[in-house]
Amino acid sequence: MYKVVSCLSGRCAGLTGQSCCSPAVAKIHLGSGAVCQKSAFKYRPADLPEMPSCTFKPDEYTGMSKERMMEIRKQNCNPVTSKITYYKKPVFIHQGYMQWLWDVDGKRYLDLFAGVATVSLGHCHPKLTATTQRQLERLWHTTNIYVHPNLHEYCEKLASHLPDPLKVIYLTNSGSEANDLAILMSRLHTGNFDIITFRGSYHGGTQQTMGLTSNSSYKYPVATSAGCTNTMCPDVFRGPWGGSHCRDSPVQTIRECSCAQGHCMANEQYIGQLRETFATSVPSRIAGFFAEPIQGMGGAVQYPKNYLKEAYKLVRERGGVCIADEVQTGFGRTGSHFWGFQGYDVLPDMVTMAKGIGNGFPMGAVVTTPEIAASFGKAFHFNTFGGSPLACAVASSVLDTIKEDGTQQNSLNVGTYLMTQLAKLRDKYDIIGDVRGKGLQIGVEMVKDKASRAPLPPEAMSEIFEDIKDMGVLIGKGGVYGQTFRIQPPMCITKKDVDFFVAIFDKAIHNYMDGK
Repeated sequence: MYKVVSCLSGRCAGLTGQSCCSPAVAKIHLGSGAVCQKSAFKYRPADLPEMPSCTFKPDEYTGMSKERMMEIRKQNCNPVTSKITYYKKPVFIHQGYMQWLWDVDGKRYLDLFAGVATVSLGHCHPKLTATTQRQLERLWHTTNIYVHPNLHEYCEKLASHLPDPLKVIYLTNSGSEANDLAILMSRLHTGNFDIITFRGSYHGGTQQTMGLTSNSSYKYPVATSAGCTNTMCPDVFRGPWGGSHCRDSPVQTIRECSCAQGHCMANEQYIGQLRETFATSVPSRIAGFFAEPIQGMGGAVQYPKNYLKEAYKLVRERGGVCIADEVQTGFGRTGSHFWGFQGYDVLPDMVTMAKGIGNGFPMGAVVTTPEIAASFGKAFHFNTFGGSPLACAVASSVLDTIKEDGTQQNSLNVGTYLMTQLAKLRDKYDIIGDVRGKGLQIGVEMVKDKASRAPLPPEAMSEIFEDIKDMGVLIGKGGVYGQTFRIQPPMCITKKDVDFFVAIFDKAIHNYMDGK
């Protein structure tokens, strides 16, 4: 018998409705004298590292029961959503502040996934919250038939963050919508039809962007956008070629490399595969080429340093335009640059963005050149909600706050520290195959063993994933085989948060290895 320290069921009998404490805070309800069976618990306070302190006090939850929420989820919500709770024991979120989330029982979590790399600056960031409140009292929405200052102030500000000639902005409501629009614009501008993307990519869930996306988990057995061809992803860890100097990352792969300095055999091989795609799978003239600077849903996959520069050249020789999908990598997340494409020293013809653009407010954008924009004037394009006064006020405040808070530099400093700490665990455990990324766009690829690089099975991934959650940290999963842990937190996290997570991750891997 044990006094209550952490209850996996949420609430314990005998506590007169009092919530169980966070295992990281490890409080004990000494006054209640309550006891629970040992089987109800997984960790005692001494088992866990101390969670970094937080002065914010969440409101007490008094809303709908967990049981009722799950009933409604099954009966009234999107059937796919009702199946996706990510965990065997779902997390019922109640409130958030910066890098922290609280569930309905008052347990605190360190959020290292940020609502799928979306809450860029922190949950309920005070500056953004104040901006939103002021705008809500002034004007929520008006059609863009009328001229309102927020739209024009924001477009000028966003354009100032992009190099010439990327200065014409189309505002949308999501990344899928932005990529959908970019497909249309590339085809109208070039007069061509075919588009190339990488295997393992994710560019959206609309019927048209599903053609760009190359991951069977996100595809339905229906006709999607015709003319989309997927070429080999230049993945220097899992792909057929790769070495120890290929990518722009603080942490390189464990694969041996005999390339001379300044020469990358893997890059040449992957460019050869792209040439093969041009020779066999598409017409001689194409419309465009989509690439995420670092794959997001694909598991933070990075390419050889010069790949995109050479790929852009080949695409343009065939009449196509180059589109950088910055939905996950944009707005300083990679640390070294404001946009992920800048790390490859390339200039795309279009940039699509969403997620971090509004810190969780639904918004997206396509930014392109005046020349491409002129080709899009052949019909009347209109977006009811894109560029609303409220959206533009929030997004403008995001750009201001990134500068004021030093968010991009924090991404570089803390992200580099996190990757180097995770690399130590990679060297410690045979099932951690790769650590990669830039800034706070990080992937940890799990394998059966380093020799084979075969993906760790889904049941093993789930066991580790659940354990990390139970110890107070939320991360994501990705990769074609679901074999990569994704770490894309609010960019306000600290080195203390990193130390806590690394200790938790170490313990979860150790627990799994012990239980095998």
